[in-house]
Amino acid sequence: MSSGHAIDSLHVIGSRPLGGAERFYARLVRALNESGHTALAVNQLGSAVAEEIGEHAPQCHVRMRGVWDRLARWQLAKLTQTSSASVVQTYMGRATRIFRAPRRSGAVHVARLGGYYDVAGYRHADAWVGNAHGICDHLVRGGMPANKVHHIGNFVDLPTAADLDRGSLIRAELGIEPGVPLVLFVGRLHPNKGVPDLLRAMALVRATKGLNEVRTVIVGDGADRTKLEQLTRELALAHAVHFTGWVKKPGAYYAAADLFVCSSVHEPLGNVVLEAWAHAKPVVSTRSQGPSEYMRDGVDGWLTKVGDPKSLADGIIEALTTDEGTRHAIGQAGLAEVKRSHSREGITQAYLNLYASLTSS
Repeated sequence: MSSGHAIDSLHVIGSRPLGGAERFYARLVRALNESGHTALAVNQLGSAVAEEIGEHAPQCHVRMRGVWDRLARWQLAKLTQTSSASVVQTYMGRATRIFRAPRRSGAVHVARLGGYYDVAGYRHADAWVGNAHGICDHLVRGGMPANKVHHIGNFVDLPTAADLDRGSLIRAELGIEPGVPLVLFVGRLHPNKGVPDLLRAMALVRATKGLNEVRTVIVGDGADRTKLEQLTRELALAHAVHFTGWVKKPGAYYAAADLFVCSSVHEPLGNVVLEAWAHAKPVVSTRSQGPSEYMRDGVDGWLTKVGDPKSLADGIIEALTTDEGTRHAIGQAGLAEVKRSHSREGITQAYLNLYASLTSS
């Protein structure tokens, strides 16, 4: 890799699939470079993360086989020493556990967390970033110095014209008639996401007078897919629930939806809620960790009990049966919150301010 410019920071991630953390990693690295700060993306060759970044930012590839990969540790240390990076930011457990900042490099190690992980593997960093206040509190309770724990949220991109144009075709492709409410879920098909609760809630919704035609689109994939498809058949929902599988760019599905649902039983932040808000969509969410931190019930969404299909169904029914003006206002309030607290410019500048403060002494 040769950028022709000084490297201001290295951004290291060891995972290969593309999930919420990996998408944010790619967005932040790209945004930092576009701001004039040279951020080198360090990841695994051939990974979905590397593909997501593409030519939008400089990249370097290190094979990180596991948390005890000594060769990777040596390679990352050498890269830090030979580059001009003043900050090395690691993401998630593998990269953070592997990396150790060489003493003579002068680089500051920032560990960025998007979950309630065991803090033992993060203690060796110089500073920590949590993307939710609850995660920051978790770090401080785990013994990290409060003055070195920083809260910086995530940002999401606003919809493109292509998303909006494609969104108008999604319903036809799925055989959903105009005027039929479309409820959307986006995420991994994993127990943390509470998809069984969503399916049971949708069975209750469709049993409600006037809502028997509601369709649900589940965008995502994972080990639980077979079990979830079986559950839709048991609930007599097979004709009303559409599993799309993994979709690399789900923007068109947000554009097509009438309502977004986050059914998680454990959700540290909830990028999908922010993505739905970026499309000005009304959201029903459980009171899981992240959404309950920034959503205001009845203002920019509806909050329901965690792990309670009846409560979730009640929220969805309220959202779908309220007047269109209220739904529109709640969607607009979500969009305003994204622009106010989760904008690309604001979050990027917060990271730049942090880097400057950490390297000024």
